[in-house]
Amino acid sequence: MLAKRIIPCLDIQNSRVVKGVNFVDLKDAGDPVENAKIYQKEGADELVFLDITASLQKRKTVIELVKKVSKVVFMPFTVGGGIKSNEDIREILLAGADKVSINSSAVKRPKMITEASNIFGSQCIVVAIDAKRKAQSAERENTSWEVYTHGGRKPTGIDAIGWAKKAESLGAGEILLTSMNCDGTKKGFDISLTKAISEAVNIPVIASGGAGNIDHFSDLFKKTKATAALAASIFHYREISIGQIKKKLNQEKIKVRLENN
Repeated sequence: MLAKRIIPCLDIQNSRVVKGVNFVDLKDAGDPVENAKIYQKEGADELVFLDITASLQKRKTVIELVKKVSKVVFMPFTVGGGIKSNEDIREILLAGADKVSINSSAVKRPKMITEASNIFGSQCIVVAIDAKRKAQSAERENTSWEVYTHGGRKPTGIDAIGWAKKAESLGAGEILLTSMNCDGTKKGFDISLTKAISEAVNIPVIASGGAGNIDHFSDLFKKTKATAALAASIFHYREISIGQIKKKLNQEKIKVRLENN
């Protein structure tokens, strides 16, 4: 069994790390480079950098900031936000990223996933899915989630499970799944959403949105097939360390990469 990954996320706006609740009410959470240094030291398995307003503002990701962050981390580094073309992907990879995350552009032109995976390798292409609960009933199979784009501001009418399957078939190497309902609430990951998506595809799924304590991580890995857990505010505000999470998971016989492994 592959080790489960713990991934901090840098949501970037105006070159600062920010964090909100349900994708709104954003608050400053520090300097991206300084945060990245801390996560490198703490033993994070990967780092995700998302320029969250790039697509909405119809601009490119802030490349110079990507370069600065890439110089202080030695773990896999994923960058997303405002990526519209293969040239954008190439520029971000040359700036120091190992993978790119695409969301709005992939929904607008799904063929981009195939083109990018053919050029750069599917291991470089992460399809981000921001999903919001659409219908709820007593029977889980009747629950559905809708895909949103442009930083969670534009509903698409697309079913999240169907889109995850399609993204995999088009060549995506990984899914970054964010529950818009749970984002920033610290009440736990969206188990039903993550379970549904991770069981529907055969590629790795990173679960995001809702982490508030250590038990939320073990709960996620015990109840779903997610291969990684992503969190932001609990790390940015030093509420829980990555080391503490890994120690607890290890005690619960959930395989993680420890510093002395």
